[in-house]
Amino acid sequence: MKILFAGTPEFARESLEALVKGGFVPTLVLTQPDRPAGRGKQITESPVKQYAKQYNIPVWQPANLKDDAAIARLRAEAPDVLIVAAYGLLLPQALLDIPRRGCVNVHASLLPRWRGASPIQAAILAGDTHTGVSLMQMEAGLDCGAVLAAESVAIGPEETAGSLHDRLAVLGGSLLVRTLPGILQGNCMARPQDPKEVTFAGKIRTEDAMLDWLQPAGINARKVRAYNPQPGAWFRFADERIKCWRAIPIEAAAQEPGTVIASGKAGFDVACSAGALRLMEVQRAGGRRVRGAELATQLKLAGKRLF
Repeated sequence: MKILFAGTPEFARESLEALVKGGFVPTLVLTQPDRPAGRGKQITESPVKQYAKQYNIPVWQPANLKDDAAIARLRAEAPDVLIVAAYGLLLPQALLDIPRRGCVNVHASLLPRWRGASPIQAAILAGDTHTGVSLMQMEAGLDCGAVLAAESVAIGPEETAGSLHDRLAVLGGSLLVRTLPGILQGNCMARPQDPKEVTFAGKIRTEDAMLDWLQPAGINARKVRAYNPQPGAWFRFADERIKCWRAIPIEAAAQEPGTVIASGKAGFDVACSAGALRLMEVQRAGGRRVRGAELATQLKLAGKRLF
């Protein structure tokens, strides 16, 4: 069987590694073009490309897949299946029609819940107790294809998007290798998504990660976890934007939202519309991460308003 793989970040690399170790070595890997990354903005190869090169798997990095030449190249590959995981480029219908067994997407949610670009963050923000990974038969449209397989995991009470991402990436690779034989043999039954259960997770903007003291403390605590590590939840004090990496909601008497009502070794407490948020690990722009108590002392935050 001839397998192609398309993916770019670390989430996709886990699926590629699982395929290779499971004996399903792709004949061609597609990944996005090398781009500047890090503080030095050095041109960097994607995690998927780096892994493929280790195993001498041919790599192709088209800027898009919409032109006739790209379609012709993939048609010439005559693939049985194309596996897609966090690729980042739109696949036109002409491409979806090429593989004999179709195109299969590894998606980090239990579809139809949390279609879209940020399902991991959305699950944490919504307070979901469980999420998982779905293998979806790709169709034209946003994550709307039938589900070939899915597996659930619990979301921990202190889980961040970073830790959940890592667990789901490994689970996605495992589920893929266990399901792929049935897909290739054509005996894997797909379950249509229930349109009444659909929810969407859009692209994340920096302003989405701003803490809102007019919201309950529990919602702000979920925001801290959902945006760790990217882009990082934040708040303003004076003219400075400060990030918060770790926080918990606590009970507190009603006070003006945004007021720093207490400070101690565990952190400093900020009044919200319900309860207070205890900020335990924070970071000023250009600085290192520090304990909340250290920042509160440094900026004399007690009794002051944050924005």
